[in-house]
Amino acid sequence: MMLEHGDLSSTSESDIDEEAGGKEKEEAQQNKPARKRGYPILACDHSAITGESLAVDRYMGGMIYYTTGCKRGKAYAIVQTSAKTSFVGRTASMVQAAKGAGHFEIVMDNIGTSLLILVMAWILAAWIGGFFRHLPIASPRQQTLLHYTLTLLIIGVPVGLPVVTTTTMAVGAAYLAKKKAIVQKLTAIESLAGVDILCSDKTGTLTANKLSIRDPYVAEGVDIDWLFAVAALASSHNIDSLDPIDKVTVLTLRSYPRAREILRRGWTTEKFTPFDPVSKRIVSVVVCDGIRYTCTKGAPKAVLQLTECSKETADHYKSKAQEFAHRGFRSLGVAVQKEGEPWTLLGMLPMFDPPREDTAHTIREAQNLGISVKMLTGDALAIAKETCKMLALGTKVYNSDKLIHGGLSGVMASDLVEKADGFAEVFPEHKYQVVQMLQGRGHLTAMTGDGVNDAPSLKKADCGIAVEGASEAAQSAADIVFLEPGLSTIIDSIKMARQIFQRMKAYIQYRIALCLHLEIYLVTSMIIINESIRVELVVFLALFADLATVAVAYDNASFELRPVEWQLPKIWFISVLLGVLLALGTWIVRGSMFLPSGGIIQNWGSIQEVLFLEVALTENWLIFVTRGMETWPSVQLVGAILGVDILATIFCLFGWFSNQTMPTDPATSFVETENGWTDIVTVVRVWGYSLGVSIVIALVYFMLNKFKWLENLGRSKRDKGDLKIENILGHLSRLTVEYDQPGQPKGRFFLATSKEEEDVE
Repeated sequence: MMLEHGDLSSTSESDIDEEAGGKEKEEAQQNKPARKRGYPILACDHSAITGESLAVDRYMGGMIYYTTGCKRGKAYAIVQTSAKTSFVGRTASMVQAAKGAGHFEIVMDNIGTSLLILVMAWILAAWIGGFFRHLPIASPRQQTLLHYTLTLLIIGVPVGLPVVTTTTMAVGAAYLAKKKAIVQKLTAIESLAGVDILCSDKTGTLTANKLSIRDPYVAEGVDIDWLFAVAALASSHNIDSLDPIDKVTVLTLRSYPRAREILRRGWTTEKFTPFDPVSKRIVSVVVCDGIRYTCTKGAPKAVLQLTECSKETADHYKSKAQEFAHRGFRSLGVAVQKEGEPWTLLGMLPMFDPPREDTAHTIREAQNLGISVKMLTGDALAIAKETCKMLALGTKVYNSDKLIHGGLSGVMASDLVEKADGFAEVFPEHKYQVVQMLQGRGHLTAMTGDGVNDAPSLKKADCGIAVEGASEAAQSAADIVFLEPGLSTIIDSIKMARQIFQRMKAYIQYRIALCLHLEIYLVTSMIIINESIRVELVVFLALFADLATVAVAYDNASFELRPVEWQLPKIWFISVLLGVLLALGTWIVRGSMFLPSGGIIQNWGSIQEVLFLEVALTENWLIFVTRGMETWPSVQLVGAILGVDILATIFCLFGWFSNQTMPTDPATSFVETENGWTDIVTVVRVWGYSLGVSIVIALVYFMLNKFKWLENLGRSKRDKGDLKIENILGHLSRLTVEYDQPGQPKGRFFLATSKEEEDVE
């Protein structure tokens, strides 16, 4: 590998562009450990790319990425590539390529298209029936086929569907804003409700992104307060630009008051030598009470070489260093030399970026909600495993080499991603690939992050979440932005999203049933008795249904303990059954009017208005059935339904829009009032009858939800993809065909990505 460009000095934050020449060479180098030549000459800040909190050592011939700053050292570099072919450029390309129709849009398009096809089928049936009834296509004096067509279009095209669903999500977004979660894309709420895998960045999200010193190793006979005092003396005194290691060393003194007392004895610094990549130590020469001390801290091995401790002490020190390394800790050895005396080994400080206090509880809550959490981090494998242990995430954590060019393909690669608890040493394309493979397996995937390196995966995920303090790139790519640190807000957001989903599902079931109700009744009544409900009254029925149910956005709702899903076969099955029951209820009312007693009508009234009132009441009350019985309806919903019911009753009492002659065939013996008014006793009877119909429908709905086969109808198995296709593609990716042309050397054909896909990768 070749360094890229520029003169890097320890006092500047020079940005240097990247990378190795040739795509094949570059990819191979990214996925193999770089051969280390000599000592590290640079320490680069990779936090913008990988999220690592500490600087990363770069060796002679190593790769340095554009946008990374030099924290320590000086070197010359050669620019190998720039623009979109650079590491950051490919990251930006992935953000732009991660687009497509959202999950909610696909579901709504599916439902809207189905309803449109359904209404066209009913219109066709109405025209066929109308021809047998000898109805004219258009006429100013009687009911015509165009009247029926207009009526069916009014009730069959759910114009209120996008209004109510959008309002429901907008109200939910306002609730989430109170929980410090800003929704930038409304449809992300529906996606969040169905998420079953949460991929989370580690640094700054699961952890506090603040180094802390764990229980130190103290050499035998050494005072721990003296250990920390020496470590503080061997730290930079430039408070404005403290190194993260020096900063955590100084801040840890808060827990050691006696160490602070030692430092108050009037120490003066004669000489300070910052970290040297050759010696791998920080050295400070200090004086107190006329005695000169040389304090140092640095790599455990480098510090041990200074001292002349016993073999037992050295072996114990080495075993401790190895133990800390296996646990993912970054260790610092500490030693001191008193003037005229040999070096004394004091101990070792293990450093770790601890999880947030609420992270473990949040992960347990997420798992209780049926969500699997996977950690994606740029830190080393040992650190990732230690973090997973502390958070009870599981220890099936793999290096990023397993993802790209790791020898896995097809089912094996997808299975690895699906079963893993996390991946370490990942770059943006690794995170992007994890999300993509999980989506290919049918999982709704959420991604949380805060850095530029998280932007592609945030954009690709079904629901991208930028945590508190996220970069502008991450916020712009995310669907939801948290304003509070950590992941605790995500639990409230998931519960709220599932409640919003429950409201939308209740409304969609209700709306489909309403469409089928009137379509079935109007077409069958036209064919059987050559009668319909006036177009004006049908318009008001549609308005009442949509205006009242807008209040469902404020309804009380429960949430499921598993990821929700649009079980469209189940929704259609229940909705069709409810629509048929509503149509039967309306036919019973109309059929009773053919009895000599007038049926449901007590003294006098209007057929049109009685049917209008019965349809309005049973349809409005249906929302109380589809919303479920787990919670009481909200005051807003009850008030809205009651308001339109009273208005529909006034329509019936005073005969509004009913002064039109519509003879039936066969004719009924009942004679309507000329002004369309209806007596109060008939109105009370219609209210009682409609309540009985609603109770029967509620019992049927309750029984339907008790059937196990119906509970999981339409719920996809998200843990399996198309295994045969994955295996075929995996084998084809390794297929090479050799061909021979006369007079030319042999060539080979092999499968490769298109130019656009190659740019994205």
